[in-house]
Amino acid sequence: MPRPRSLTHDQIAAAALAVIDRDGPAGLSMRAVGSELRMSTMALYRYVRDREQLEGLVVAGVLASAELATPPEAPWTERLTLLVERVRAAVAAHPSVVPLLLLHRHDSAASLAWGEAMLGVLTEAGFSGVQRVVAFRALLSYLIGALQVEHLGPLSGTGTVAIAGLPPADYPHLAATARDARSVPPEQEFGQGLAILLRGLERGPQPR
Repeated sequence: MPRPRSLTHDQIAAAALAVIDRDGPAGLSMRAVGSELRMSTMALYRYVRDREQLEGLVVAGVLASAELATPPEAPWTERLTLLVERVRAAVAAHPSVVPLLLLHRHDSAASLAWGEAMLGVLTEAGFSGVQRVVAFRALLSYLIGALQVEHLGPLSGTGTVAIAGLPPADYPHLAATARDARSVPPEQEFGQGLAILLRGLERGPQPR
């Protein structure tokens, strides 16, 4: 196959993302990305060392659109909301990338920059030590978990319909909640859940 004279990491990341969007993370390989770029696997090794680096490039490419600057005069809860929602928006079009966000949180410059921005806001809000650790992990857990639930078990999906049809005599709360859930759009589900978490952080133990 003909191959380009040179490639950028952005081009490789775009090709790897196309493979993941089509075939999922399990389909990502040096061979698959080489085929996407119309070049041999060996030629691709001139630019990236292995699949792990490909994953990191994908994470960086997806998170690149998540703006990190927030209005310094805004309340810290609003600033954190912006940072979390921007990552959700960046990942929304590529749900198969979600598992890679955690895998490469320590070696992706884009992921590290986002984490630094989050921790900066928490620090300015008065969080430190263990409380800052727990607050940051809670926000990260909510983001990753919500993304997985939204794409693997959306409220508009067949699972909600099935639960809504359960016998009310046996599952009164599940059935009623599922019926209500069918009218909740993803943005409302995510936004209100995040607001609940942030209110909990506001009302929790005083930062030290």
